Amino acid sequence: MFLIDDLLLSPFKGLLWIFKEVQEAAQQELDNEADAIKTALAELYMQLDTGQISEEEFTAEEKRLLDRLEAIEEADNEELENDEDRE
Repeated sequence: MFLIDDLLLSPFKGLLWIFKEVQEAAQQELDNEADAIKTALAELYMQLDTGQISEEEFTAEEKRLLDRLEAIEEADNEELENDEDRE
């Protein structure tokens, strides 16, 4: 009987595995984007220190990068909360 159950449920298990892989890939992409933003912020501070950009340019770009980083962190927190709710 268990063999028949396994055969009947295998397509669903395959779909579940695919969805988990897609979710992991999306999470990894968000993590990489967060690292890229942090690197861009470090470069921005360096440009300000060396006088390559003005204070106004720095402020505008810093705000844009920090807003994007905050959005990524909020998405991560929502996902963690959803994972905790499922358990």
